[in-house]
Amino acid sequence: MNPLRQGIQQLIDPFAGWADVVDVLLVAIVVYNLLLLIRGTREVQILIGILSMVVVYYAAQAFGLTALEATLRNFLIILPVAIIVLFQHEIRRAFASFGSTPLWGFATQRQVASTFNEVVLASTTMAERRTGALIVLERLEGLRNYVENGIQLDAVVSIDLLINLFTPGTPTHDGAVIIQGDRIAAAACYLPLTRNPALSQEFGTRHRAALGISEETDALVVVVSEETGTISVAFGGEFFRPLESKDLHNLLYKFLVTDVYAAEAKT
Repeated sequence: MNPLRQGIQQLIDPFAGWADVVDVLLVAIVVYNLLLLIRGTREVQILIGILSMVVVYYAAQAFGLTALEATLRNFLIILPVAIIVLFQHEIRRAFASFGSTPLWGFATQRQVASTFNEVVLASTTMAERRTGALIVLERLEGLRNYVENGIQLDAVVSIDLLINLFTPGTPTHDGAVIIQGDRIAAAACYLPLTRNPALSQEFGTRHRAALGISEETDALVVVVSEETGTISVAFGGEFFRPLESKDLHNLLYKFLVTDVYAAEAKT
């Protein structure tokens, strides 16, 4: 062996084991973030279906089921193209956010904090103006099914946009705004109404929808009353109200930052 190559190999050998560990960790991070892109969407079922096909193919191969194996082999040939077609939206999102998506908790925490600061400012402004509002903030459980029944936006969260979306007379005034991460995913979304018979009759449709979605998912919902200007938060099937600006900020921080990262640390 060339002495130079031998010397380089001797320098690399002690780090070979660590390189494998780093390699596996990087692959795990990439796969984890790709799974986050489709969490809470219909694409999860598509992915499960594809994986099931692969399992059946290898089972057919193992048990000598030649006809089934040949049929599935033809499917697997076009599988890469099918994945690109079926997951084109998620692939586009992945490439678009690759350079800016935070992989570490601190960066994500700053991003979430910036988002709910805008929500707090918008909510308090609308409360002063007696403008009704219903803002749903996604936590760990996906809300894609509810996003799809509204007007899809995919816009940056800002106080001006939130206020404009709930301006009376606009098409997006009725219904809910759903926020995923630091993006307004959709507006004018319809939510399930609570079936809680003990809920006071003073609460209208907006509050009943807020309580309903909080009963079915782990989402946090900010409600601004059109009649009284009172700010409420629905979470886990219960209301926290009335809230001032500081109270709302502290509550959002608890449920969107502290509790979320505590839950993710356990998984």
